[in-house]
Amino acid sequence: MYDTFGLFIDGAWRAEGGEGRLDVVDPATGEAIGSVPAASAADVEEAIAAAEGGLKLWRATPAWTRADTLHAAADAMRARTEEAARRITLETGKPLAQARREWALSLDQFRWHAEEARRIYGRIVESRAPGGRIEVLHEPVGVVAAFTAWNFPAVLIARKVAPALAAGCSVIVRPSREVPGTAMLIVECLREAGVPKGVVNLVIGPAGTTYGPLMASPAVRKISLTGSTAVGQQMIRDAAATLKRVSMELGGNAPMILFGDADLEAALDLVVPTKFANAGQVCVTPDRFYVQEELHDRFVAGFVRRAAALRLGHGLDEATQMGPLINQRRVDAIEAVVADAQKHGGRIETGGRRPPGQNKGFFFEPTVLSGLPDAALALAAENFGPIAAVTPFSTADEAYARANAGEFGLSAYVFTRDPARMREAVGRIESGMVGINSFALAAAEAPFGGIKASGMGREGGSEGILDFLNVKLAQVVV
Repeated sequence: MYDTFGLFIDGAWRAEGGEGRLDVVDPATGEAIGSVPAASAADVEEAIAAAEGGLKLWRATPAWTRADTLHAAADAMRARTEEAARRITLETGKPLAQARREWALSLDQFRWHAEEARRIYGRIVESRAPGGRIEVLHEPVGVVAAFTAWNFPAVLIARKVAPALAAGCSVIVRPSREVPGTAMLIVECLREAGVPKGVVNLVIGPAGTTYGPLMASPAVRKISLTGSTAVGQQMIRDAAATLKRVSMELGGNAPMILFGDADLEAALDLVVPTKFANAGQVCVTPDRFYVQEELHDRFVAGFVRRAAALRLGHGLDEATQMGPLINQRRVDAIEAVVADAQKHGGRIETGGRRPPGQNKGFFFEPTVLSGLPDAALALAAENFGPIAAVTPFSTADEAYARANAGEFGLSAYVFTRDPARMREAVGRIESGMVGINSFALAAAEAPFGGIKASGMGREGGSEGILDFLNVKLAQVVV
């Protein structure tokens, strides 16, 4: 399929790029499954010029027409569900069931923002000037550059492209080089839906040729990133030169607090599949588990029993429950977290190694650690892998203080049956999102995003489109 598509610039697919080709690897085997054209800086400049032209047409297109086009794109995506799920699995390693779910969530973004396009509200304010009125209007911010990570190759693009198009912006998508095929499918669905040429563009390639032109161009007025905190910080610095607006969905190190009154078995049934979905490579997944002392040992035992029973394998096997990590670098990083835990005197309750006899691919066993101090990497830093670090606490004040420690503030979770404690937790936890007895935070109708080093801006909900709109004031005196 890589040969069928490629780069997408000014309404046309290109099978060749100025920087040669890049291999795409199946993380379950470690073998190349194809190659894609790599964009040169000149290719990116052409995409910017195309987006400028597309913007002039698209921003003048009625909102109802934009909405119809986004619904048509969602229809095209639905028709490609199985093809897309297979592509997501081959590129990321996640099981097919999880890939189908991601594609469905991506489709939801286009449905939701199609309707938001019809509801870009302004307002009228009474003026002090006799015979006057103040009009507050919203206009598209301009050309948007969307940078996305590899762990959710469909939904991360959808969260950026759908609201940008709904707002009347044109877009240049620059996905992670590990997962280009998924981006190609989304762009093809938009082409089939009738998005005019230049409105959506796709460039794939090394940072050296794709990043610089997008960040330096004054024509690009908005940057949206899903990536690491370090990359986000650099982008903010680079965006300052041309005063681009930025939205940043960055790292996380989510705490989960389990109070003594919680339904233990129900919590375990939810948390284990959540923690090990996509092999733990999820920015909002819980990493550090604070369990009230009276439930700690039972929680660890139940967690271990469920984690050890998970079936590892290739994601195309419908029986697989957890696939591989994305590449060897992630395996090395997870091994370093486990080694650090042992150095700090922690216990490996289960896992902690590559599966015996697994000679290909980037697999790592579901891992549960206990007995760690807060300074250990498994608690202090985002591990972005299949590691759950469990530690006891005694009082609510202690739990909140430890949950709020550190630089991140993306997501947090609390399990309790006490309604008063539920409300208390929402107020006291420093995080952009809080789940109470639930991990279901990522929905098109809800604003997704964090605070502190986890970023700025929101994707989804009624708030999601606002990051792609400028506010204009008109003082009208008759």
